[in-house]
Amino acid sequence: MSLAVIQTRAQLGIAAPPVTVEVHLSGGLPSMSIVGLPETGVKESRERVRSALITAGFEFPQRRITINLAPADLPKEGGRYDLAIAIGILSASGQLKGWKATPALEMLGELSLSGEIRSVRGVLPASVAAGQLQRALVVPRDNAEEALMAGDTEVLAVSHLIELVEHLIRRQPLQPAVAEEVAAEAGAMPDLAEVKGQYQARRALEVAAAGGHNLLFSGPPGSGKSMLAARLPGLLPELQSRERLEVAAIASVSGYDVTPACAGIRPFRSPHHTASAVALVGGGSHPRPGEISLAHQGVLFLDELPEFPRRVLEVLREPMETGEILISRAARQTRFPARFQLVAAMNPCPCGYHGDGTDRCYCTPDQIRRYQQKISGPLLDRIDLQLHVPALPPDALLAPAQPGESSAHVRARVRQAHEVQLSRQGTMNRELGGTELEQVCGLDDAGRALLTQVMQRYQLSARTCHRILKVARTLADLAGQPRVEEPQLLEALAFRGCSASGDG
Repeated sequence: MSLAVIQTRAQLGIAAPPVTVEVHLSGGLPSMSIVGLPETGVKESRERVRSALITAGFEFPQRRITINLAPADLPKEGGRYDLAIAIGILSASGQLKGWKATPALEMLGELSLSGEIRSVRGVLPASVAAGQLQRALVVPRDNAEEALMAGDTEVLAVSHLIELVEHLIRRQPLQPAVAEEVAAEAGAMPDLAEVKGQYQARRALEVAAAGGHNLLFSGPPGSGKSMLAARLPGLLPELQSRERLEVAAIASVSGYDVTPACAGIRPFRSPHHTASAVALVGGGSHPRPGEISLAHQGVLFLDELPEFPRRVLEVLREPMETGEILISRAARQTRFPARFQLVAAMNPCPCGYHGDGTDRCYCTPDQIRRYQQKISGPLLDRIDLQLHVPALPPDALLAPAQPGESSAHVRARVRQAHEVQLSRQGTMNRELGGTELEQVCGLDDAGRALLTQVMQRYQLSARTCHRILKVARTLADLAGQPRVEEPQLLEALAFRGCSASGDG
């Protein structure tokens, strides 16, 4: 009887729990069985592994083969275990002369029938976990750059089963893969200079980018709301090292390209208004990240906000506060990060022309009220900047283009404001809370009196008050002022649709 033990890793959310592949050969009728809670994709590896071994010129043992994937209570899915199973069979059958399985080496990869090794999802979390234990990781060559993002992990990239076997028996050792420098292509993003007019909306974009605030544009069709929102990612600084790992890990387990995250480009997600709650927050029998997690450390743009079902929008409330989403199933819970910046756009009424100064709107007051009430008060409370975007008059729209301030210039000011916030409190202004908020956004007597007056007049909630203070703090950071003064407080109130004079 022969036994081989190979180390690999499963995928559970954005975590990579260890899995031990135990391959046992014994006498009896030739067969191959896999135990350890395997899903259909894992069970089908029997045929892939058998064909790959024979095609690559190895002997497939005509014995009773039992493969145990431990721990037994962890669901296993996909073809990521193929490579470990194949090496385990070769080792247990004595075809790897002079090599003995070691816990210091982990393997991931799906086998084709020809023995080629195909890419799999979730390599980056597995690489991070292997590096923490100072283990080397064998991955498909197409996943090498992703695995190298972990930093300290020794990565061996292979493209064929024979290539790995020759490395293990020391006939042709592999050299550890080396990371290549990836440059961000921020210039490829839509530029703010292309936007005509809309100076208040441009200012709101800069403030939202500088403090990480949520933003809502409301206005008639064609006023440029979507165009403005698409330019927000170009105003944000590049992802930092820790943020790149988080964003790339989510993209990896979702099957998306990790190259933009490697280059420091922040994600921009724009789901259609027919998206379900599961598509937005994640889920499924084996939970996968939703749009809010795919937008982690980036922008989530919801166009035509009232067209989303209300029950779908309500699931955003908790992750907007906590920066994560917990998906609970009968067997286990999975936690995904979801620290996104919400940018939304909406029309003021079903036809879109209410309040534009013309007589084009034929909606009744009841229709307008029902349309606007599709967005609940608690959700609006969590949107820091709420701005009306009017349509440009024809003369301004058709006038010769006058290049406005570019995204690069605005991004420089935003980056400076980010640095001020990180050096002062170690976090963005949007994440201030409790004692930190009082210390950083403290007002003088005149400022407190002004805010108290506005809160009483508009019956603002405590959450709205705190968000106004955070926006005022961001405005002060952009102005280079150490304290929040009355002009910043007044501008923050205006961005919230409040007027200190009572006529707003």
